[in-house]
Amino acid sequence: MFKDHGKNHKEVTLPHGKLHVFANDEVFSSLENKVYEMADHNLSIPRNRYMSYTPDAHVGIGTCIGTTAVWNMGDGFVSPSIVGSDIGCGMRVHLTPLCKGDIQDKTLRREMIQAVEKYVPANERASSHYKNIRVEKIVKDGIHGLPPQYVPDMYTPKNRRSITHVEHAKFEYNHDFLEYIPEKMWAQAWKQIGTLGGGNHFIEIQYVKINEDKREIAEKWGLFDGQVVVMIHSGSRAWGGMLGPRYTKDFRKAMDTWGVGTPDPNLVYAPINSEVGQRYIHLMYSALNYAVVNRHMLAFGVRAGLKDVFGSDFEMPVLYDLMHNYALKEFHRNQPMLVHRKGTTRALPAGHFLNAGPYKETGHPALIPGSMGTSSYIMVGEQEGEKNFYSICHGAGRVRSRRATKELVSVDEFAQSMKIGTDDEVLVNQRTLESILDECPQAYKDVDQIIDSVVGAGLASVVAECKPMAVIKGL
Repeated sequence: MFKDHGKNHKEVTLPHGKLHVFANDEVFSSLENKVYEMADHNLSIPRNRYMSYTPDAHVGIGTCIGTTAVWNMGDGFVSPSIVGSDIGCGMRVHLTPLCKGDIQDKTLRREMIQAVEKYVPANERASSHYKNIRVEKIVKDGIHGLPPQYVPDMYTPKNRRSITHVEHAKFEYNHDFLEYIPEKMWAQAWKQIGTLGGGNHFIEIQYVKINEDKREIAEKWGLFDGQVVVMIHSGSRAWGGMLGPRYTKDFRKAMDTWGVGTPDPNLVYAPINSEVGQRYIHLMYSALNYAVVNRHMLAFGVRAGLKDVFGSDFEMPVLYDLMHNYALKEFHRNQPMLVHRKGTTRALPAGHFLNAGPYKETGHPALIPGSMGTSSYIMVGEQEGEKNFYSICHGAGRVRSRRATKELVSVDEFAQSMKIGTDDEVLVNQRTLESILDECPQAYKDVDQIIDSVVGAGLASVVAECKPMAVIKGL
């Protein structure tokens, strides 16, 4: 049973509460029953103030990816299951002075891929090139904790984009909680700084098509038609990856002690002000610091590789960096709330007080990846997004599992979607498409339908469409 509010906004009544779904009719009708079952389990957590799905919603562990869930800070709950295991996973885009025509030659694009791979370890087991970075410093201070050689603009008052053009360069928290981190986590995190990781993480070289309706904003952001940009998708690697399962166990023990539970053993929660809740929140912020640094260092490696190709004067300033897996204290409706976003992106409109300084006037870039072979999007939040706590999609969203994709999609179909053999071929770093078949475009929803859902709901608008030209995937 649901109520249609119009503008791609449906309100679904479930046994434990109401779920808001922002999707056009086609996407809404394709949602499977399991996503509603999982939503109802999440709504069984007491005193929930709000819960919604973005159109890319699909089944996850404990909670669907594409979930926004909100509790009051004073009497609410925090859930590692609604944050997700890859804490701080997010997106980053860098601008370049290049145009599409400059890199149309496939031999040059292949050279770019190989140059980047010299500086960016893309193998899941590869080690960091940056042995002089101290994990303790970056998990405490974020980008501010990096040695100056890795943030050359940090101390330039008029040009500090590495610090100013990010959602957060540093998350504040009580560092005393770091004493709970096991030694092996420190060691593993040190090995992974500036590494890509596997799964759906990527570095993609794209070219831009500006939306005429938002050309003024695009120009203020430094975007132009045909411009080559670099999009990066990665997270907190082992630091966040080890925190999630560790604290899921701690939460489950606490819930057993309190005599509470949920129908799904993978869904855990605790009061925000409980000992276990506070420990998790503070250490989650340490993972957010690691994540923003990791993406920064990935970009540092890409820049070094492209300097080898295009010369020492080549620069690629950051457009923006943001997250889509976290729980953050925010002020909404004149009160502090803990907003969980699992696979959803914050998209603040022009004038919102939480915007990063350079984007107060326009609203910040909201970075939405597609899938290999399909467009990605740079969007901007609209005022009407307040109804969904300024959350929009985080990508296309999987439509089938990795196993099902390998069973149902052929390598030839994958090759066709990547335009293999044509002048517009999307080059990939992996030697065989078969090795990354589970990440093919056919594994994901139609990103254009996802964007249509968000725009139609009035949550955000498209500033630019980004077409892929070359992709670096981790294994």
